[in-house]
Amino acid sequence: MRLLVTSSFHACCAELQRMHSGASSQQSDHGKWTLSSSDDEEETSIKPSSSSSSLSANRDSKDSMPQYPCSEARKASHKRKSNPVKFEEHAHSKDASPAKKLKSDKDDSGWCLSSSDEETKPSHKVKVKIEKEGLKKQPLANQQGLSTQTHGKYKTPSDSQDPWDVLQAGEPFRFYLTKVNGVKPKYNAGALHIKDILSPLFGTLESSAQFNYCIHIPWLVKQYPEEFRKKPLLIVHGEKRESKAKLHEDAHPYENVRLCQAKLDIAFGTHHTKMMLLLYKEGLRVVIHTSNLIHEDWHQKTQGIWLSPLYPRIAEGDSISAGEPVTNFRADLIAYLASYNSPSLKEWMDIIKQHDLSQTRVYLVGSTPGRYQGNDKEKWGHLRLRKILRENTSAIAGQESWPVIGQFSSIGSMGTDKTKWLHSEFRESLQTLGKGITSLGKMDPPLHLIYPSVDNVRTSLEGYPAGGSLPYSIQTAQKQPWLHSFFHRWKAETSGRSRAMPHIKTYMRVSPDVQELAWFIVTSANLSKAAWGSFEKNGTQMFIRSYELGVLFLPSAFSLDKFSVKTNIYSRNESCEGAFPVPYDLPPEHYSGKDRPWVWNIPYVNAPDTHGNIWCPS
Repeated sequence: MRLLVTSSFHACCAELQRMHSGASSQQSDHGKWTLSSSDDEEETSIKPSSSSSSLSANRDSKDSMPQYPCSEARKASHKRKSNPVKFEEHAHSKDASPAKKLKSDKDDSGWCLSSSDEETKPSHKVKVKIEKEGLKKQPLANQQGLSTQTHGKYKTPSDSQDPWDVLQAGEPFRFYLTKVNGVKPKYNAGALHIKDILSPLFGTLESSAQFNYCIHIPWLVKQYPEEFRKKPLLIVHGEKRESKAKLHEDAHPYENVRLCQAKLDIAFGTHHTKMMLLLYKEGLRVVIHTSNLIHEDWHQKTQGIWLSPLYPRIAEGDSISAGEPVTNFRADLIAYLASYNSPSLKEWMDIIKQHDLSQTRVYLVGSTPGRYQGNDKEKWGHLRLRKILRENTSAIAGQESWPVIGQFSSIGSMGTDKTKWLHSEFRESLQTLGKGITSLGKMDPPLHLIYPSVDNVRTSLEGYPAGGSLPYSIQTAQKQPWLHSFFHRWKAETSGRSRAMPHIKTYMRVSPDVQELAWFIVTSANLSKAAWGSFEKNGTQMFIRSYELGVLFLPSAFSLDKFSVKTNIYSRNESCEGAFPVPYDLPPEHYSGKDRPWVWNIPYVNAPDTHGNIWCPS
């Protein structure tokens, strides 16, 4: 089968023209976009069409689409991995690409969408002449540098490494990154793969629960050791309608697999939490992480993991309260599970109550869908973070100059300017230190946001398809051009992951010289009101759309005043006592004049990615 570059360009042009129809424009220092009426939140589940189609169309769809529910951006990524479009240098030198022709002549850094405010259609017709006929479709396995049996039996990097050594290297914080294929072995020395987490070396598994957003059940089952694959497995998900039916179909061959649907009654809400509960013969372990349960998320992306100690069972006759840590982690975890109102999770709540979690040194920060008032307002979302910081930290001299850093893989609608949410209620929560009351006018710490640029994605290990896990849409981006002045590039030389695009989400407060941390959180929560919550009714009510979960590291829980920053997180020679392994480089590097944030649903055809391909999401 031959893939014509000509037709792919025309497909990109058609997509651009569809986006252009009936639109107006906005301009910013970091790009020019076309406005549309759609109001996308973050990762939105694919809702398969219920209309009938031909058998051949169904077969084509099965061949090109991932066989599990996921986001539209992931769908586009999968399509481009299995059906790549090669960059043609001759074609680009002879004729401007459709994206180039649609760019503003004055703004080289803009997105490939521009028009005057008066226009309802493109001001000119796009014509692209390609002299070369085309290129053959590249096999997916060869495209990614994988063996054809990768999905059948996944061989993780550094398989010879003893997982116990990795656990020891992660003390005292127990914060890890996932292994990445394509980086130097030394950068995987302290990292974990899902197969490591589920290894019998960590315990004799009796049952487990997996909470997640995007789940490929056949792949997940294969990550368990053979001796554990028939142990009871509960999968907590948020799928509905056709996606739920597909998940049930995938689970049907596995008699040990049960499904638990999280209630999502609020529009645009997702079950975004990523957690494992692992019950062993020897005790219990909790894993809170950032990876979907699909192959791609454990292959060439930067992901974060917090792995609990092995919690022993409380001895008969001992007080159950003895198992509660100073961080209140056990009670908070039980309260989070109770929010699902599920009999299946009631069983796990009882199991947790039977174990001693007193060695936990992190705080749980979760979100659950709903509207909360009174004392309940501070149970979830960014107000939960604010409460913990207020009650468990102290003011720092000169703290107004300590930047707040946010790093994420998706972005929701922030409003028409920074005062609507980002620089008001959200930043006030993140800048809280101690009980001192300060107004936003007096406290104005810098806010640095880390989100991959187009060039970050283009030069990544995966190339443009890495952008499928960065689902910032043009419909959202064009409404908030003010936001992009806060953006910084992804750079992670400290962990060898500059080219492994981040799906991890982290937030922190760092000293001006980036040598010290006041706190650090790793979470599933992206930069969105849906994830963190937003005020309603003049601040008397907190509104949250999604389930999220993360863990907060405070120096006081580790008997420290502050964390120092470990500058090379895998260095064995550097003293690591009290040094937190921040997984990317500090200080963050601000976007240059030509940088622009990655937006997944527009074409990038002017420069090839790592694999010589262009990005055409249509």
